[in-house]
Amino acid sequence: MQAWTWIAVAVAGAAGALSRFAVTQGLKEWLGEGPWPVAAVNVLGCFGFGVCSGLLQGRVPQAVYVGVLAGFFGAFTTFSAFASDGVQLLEARRFVVFAGSVALQNALGLVALCG
Repeated sequence: MQAWTWIAVAVAGAAGALSRFAVTQGLKEWLGEGPWPVAAVNVLGCFGFGVCSGLLQGRVPQAVYVGVLAGFFGAFTTFSAFASDGVQLLEARRFVVFAGSVALQNALGLVALCG
Protein backbone atom coordinates (compact mmCIF):
# COMPACT_ATOMS: atom_id res chain seq x y z
CA MET A 1 0.00 0.00 0.00
CA GLN A 2 1.30 3.45 -0.86
CA ALA A 3 2.27 6.01 1.75
CA TRP A 4 -0.51 8.35 0.55
CA THR A 5 -3.09 5.72 1.40
CA TRP A 6 -1.78 5.43 4.96
CA ILE A 7 -1.77 9.21 5.30
CA ALA A 8 -5.30 9.47 3.90
CA VAL A 9 -6.59 6.84 6.34
CA ALA A 10 -4.89 8.57 9.28
CA VAL A 11 -6.15 12.06 8.43
CA ALA A 12 -9.66 10.89 7.54
CA GLY A 13 -9.70 8.67 10.64
CA ALA A 14 -8.97 11.68 12.85
CA ALA A 15 -11.79 13.59 11.16
CA GLY A 16 -14.14 10.62 11.59
CA ALA A 17 -13.33 10.25 15.28
CA LEU A 18 -13.86 13.95 15.93
CA SER A 19 -17.10 13.86 13.95
CA ARG A 20 -18.33 10.82 15.85
CA PHE A 21 -17.63 12.52 19.17
CA ALA A 22 -19.36 15.76 18.15
CA VAL A 23 -22.43 14.07 16.67
CA THR A 24 -22.79 11.68 19.61
CA GLN A 25 -22.56 14.51 22.13
CA GLY A 26 -25.16 16.52 20.24
CA LEU A 27 -27.49 13.53 20.05
CA LYS A 28 -27.07 12.84 23.78
CA GLU A 29 -28.32 16.37 24.47
CA TRP A 30 -31.30 15.75 22.19
CA LEU A 31 -32.09 12.08 22.87
CA GLY A 32 -30.61 11.64 26.33
CA GLU A 33 -28.35 8.87 27.57
CA GLY A 34 -28.78 5.28 26.46
CA PRO A 35 -28.08 3.37 23.27
CA TRP A 36 -29.94 5.66 20.86
CA PRO A 37 -27.25 8.28 20.16
CA VAL A 38 -24.78 5.51 19.33
CA ALA A 39 -27.43 3.71 17.25
CA ALA A 40 -28.08 6.90 15.27
CA VAL A 41 -24.35 7.40 14.60
CA ASN A 42 -23.97 3.77 13.50
CA VAL A 43 -26.89 4.01 11.06
CA LEU A 44 -25.72 7.38 9.75
CA GLY A 45 -22.22 5.96 9.32
CA CYS A 46 -23.51 2.94 7.42
CA PHE A 47 -25.59 5.18 5.18
CA GLY A 48 -22.63 7.48 4.51
CA PHE A 49 -20.36 4.51 3.82
CA GLY A 50 -22.81 3.12 1.26
CA VAL A 51 -23.36 6.48 -0.45
CA CYS A 52 -19.67 7.33 -0.59
CA SER A 53 -18.72 3.86 -1.76
CA GLY A 54 -21.12 4.12 -4.67
CA LEU A 55 -20.19 7.68 -5.57
CA LEU A 56 -16.42 7.39 -5.21
CA GLN A 57 -15.56 3.92 -6.48
CA GLY A 58 -13.55 4.22 -9.67
CA ARG A 59 -13.89 8.02 -9.68
CA VAL A 60 -11.21 9.05 -7.18
CA PRO A 61 -7.68 7.85 -6.46
CA GLN A 62 -7.51 4.66 -4.38
CA ALA A 63 -5.93 6.56 -1.47
CA VAL A 64 -8.95 8.87 -1.28
CA TYR A 65 -11.42 5.99 -1.57
CA VAL A 66 -9.74 3.98 1.19
CA GLY A 67 -9.24 7.11 3.29
CA VAL A 68 -12.93 7.97 3.21
CA LEU A 69 -14.25 4.45 3.78
CA ALA A 70 -11.67 2.87 6.10
CA GLY A 71 -10.45 6.09 7.67
CA PHE A 72 -13.41 8.39 8.09
CA PHE A 73 -16.28 5.92 8.33
CA GLY A 74 -14.17 3.35 10.18
CA ALA A 75 -13.57 5.92 12.90
CA PHE A 76 -17.02 7.51 12.68
CA THR A 77 -19.00 4.34 13.29
CA THR A 78 -18.92 3.25 16.87
CA PHE A 79 -19.18 -0.49 17.11
CA SER A 80 -17.09 -0.60 20.25
CA ALA A 81 -19.46 1.86 21.89
CA PHE A 82 -22.37 -0.26 20.61
CA ALA A 83 -20.89 -3.30 22.31
CA SER A 84 -20.28 -1.40 25.52
CA ASP A 85 -23.87 -0.13 25.56
CA GLY A 86 -25.05 -3.70 25.03
CA VAL A 87 -23.06 -4.99 27.98
CA GLN A 88 -24.43 -2.20 30.18
CA LEU A 89 -28.00 -3.00 29.14
CA LEU A 90 -27.47 -6.70 29.85
CA GLU A 91 -25.90 -5.99 33.22
CA ALA A 92 -28.89 -3.81 34.04
CA ARG A 93 -31.13 -6.72 32.96
CA ARG A 94 -32.81 -4.54 30.32
CA PHE A 95 -33.14 -7.47 27.93
CA VAL A 96 -35.94 -6.05 25.78
CA VAL A 97 -34.12 -2.76 25.23
CA PHE A 98 -30.92 -4.70 24.48
CA ALA A 99 -32.67 -6.93 21.92
CA GLY A 100 -34.37 -3.93 20.32
CA SER A 101 -31.11 -2.00 20.11
CA VAL A 102 -29.21 -4.89 18.52
CA ALA A 103 -32.00 -5.68 16.04
CA LEU A 104 -32.60 -2.05 15.12
CA GLN A 105 -28.96 -1.13 14.60
CA ASN A 106 -28.18 -4.21 12.54
CA ALA A 107 -31.31 -4.04 10.39
CA LEU A 108 -31.16 -0.29 9.78
CA GLY A 109 -27.41 -0.40 9.27
CA LEU A 110 -27.77 -3.00 6.51
CA VAL A 111 -30.61 -1.07 4.88
CA ALA A 112 -28.70 2.23 5.14
CA LEU A 113 -25.53 0.74 3.67
CA CYS A 114 -27.36 -0.70 0.70
CA GLY A 115 -29.27 2.53 0.10
